Amino acid sequence: MINNKPIANPLIILREEFDDWAVLFNPDTGKTYGINPVSVLIWKRLDSKHTISDIVAELREICEDAPEDAEKYVEDFINQLVENGVARYEASEAR
Repeated sequence: MINNKPIANPLIILREEFDDWAVLFNPDTGKTYGINPVSVLIWKRLDSKHTISDIVAELREICEDAPEDAEKYVEDFINQLVENGVARYEASEAR
């Protein structure tokens, strides 16, 4: 899934707080999810233009202490969003 392009559910509301943390709110279910500053950066890249590899490359540029297995963490986070209906993966086009 590293080259798939994840997409945020457009109905989800991102509310950024003063301390760079944020809350994702799903008005359809009433569920909220607290996310940290790195997760906010990831969330903002879920636009069907960035692959997980693109997101990890950007994180490595910004976060000097990114772990070696950052791709796994990013992919796990996005998969949790997908499982909760907060994001999805772009469908591959048939060739």
